[in-house]
Amino acid sequence: MIASLNGVTNGGWVQYARQMEQAGADALELNIYHIAVDADESAVAVEGRYVSLVKAVKAEVKIPVAVKLGPYFSSMANMAKKLDAAGADALVLFNRFYQPDYDLEALEVVPNLILSTSHELLPRLHWIAVLYGVVKADLALTGGVHNATDVVKAMMAGARIAMMTSALLKRGVAYLDTVITELLLWMGEHEYDSIRQMQGSMSRNAVPQPAAFERANYLKVLSSYAVR
Repeated sequence: MIASLNGVTNGGWVQYARQMEQAGADALELNIYHIAVDADESAVAVEGRYVSLVKAVKAEVKIPVAVKLGPYFSSMANMAKKLDAAGADALVLFNRFYQPDYDLEALEVVPNLILSTSHELLPRLHWIAVLYGVVKADLALTGGVHNATDVVKAMMAGARIAMMTSALLKRGVAYLDTVITELLLWMGEHEYDSIRQMQGSMSRNAVPQPAAFERANYLKVLSSYAVR
């Protein structure tokens, strides 16, 4: 059982991390939901806050610690490497920052929850594929996993875990049986004996053209669009 924790101060994070470990959690997920809105807070300060938090929690608990990140870093690869060096056992990519909407009648800012779609998988695949083999931490993909095909893509990019929430909210927990059945059928049809056999096979380090994960692919992407 993995306990997901969200806090504000390092002291609070550490206190509840200890309590979750004592309660029997097998691992912790630090769900860092910080949105940097202070114009006087530098990127260095924001990144330093993440790193110091991971070090503080790792110093106090013995169970594995995963860090759930948002995608908004100027150098995601470098940030991942810093968290890896700080002791993170896994990186969970990516947190979904829910954007508020406007109620024009009440003139209020209101919460707005929209469930994910498979299209949201793409930036997760991109960074999992880039980070695979670069960091020692396990990589978990969350956001946009809706079917067996999405799971296969996540594994081939280099994920150890594919997380699924929105699809289960829409279809019920029993839908997991369908996904597992379809996954096993796909693996059989494509002669895969295990998940591990496919992990990282389409990561940046494994594909013939790693530029597909860089801006060098920009013109090719644009030219791939066909006007309907």
